[in-house]
Amino acid sequence: MSAVESRIAELGLTLPDVVPPLAAYQPAVQSGVYVYTSGQLPMVDGKLPVTGKVGAEVTAEEAKDLARTCALNALAAVKSVAGDLDRIARVVKVVGFVASAADFTGQPGVVNGASELLGEVLGDKGVHARSAVGVAVLPLDAPVEVEIQVELTQA
Repeated sequence: MSAVESRIAELGLTLPDVVPPLAAYQPAVQSGVYVYTSGQLPMVDGKLPVTGKVGAEVTAEEAKDLARTCALNALAAVKSVAGDLDRIARVVKVVGFVASAADFTGQPGVVNGASELLGEVLGDKGVHARSAVGVAVLPLDAPVEVEIQVELTQA
């Protein structure tokens, strides 16, 4: 088990299987030393635990937890192409999309769930640039979607 996966286990979490694509795309691709993930929904065992808009059917705290799940799914996607999460030199960028009620403005706090998980798992390597964007709707009526870009060490 890699050091990163050991850290995930220490946090009481499990690296999930890669979430199968919902359409015509790959969960992650590598270009040079970078891995780009597709947007990861908070899927658990093949389904969304919660659906709806944040600030309406879903609370900000629930959505923050879902963003953590998205980040964990993104790490699984990275591993699927990198082979080993210990190859992560750093997380470069995180983009979080939050399906938001019309008056909800707490997108940064929701996406903190993903950012904080990456920091807990990767330490300084998890520090990244980020965007947190409110949107009208996400696939499958998911409350949150997260994509990440990581730089790898040379194999």
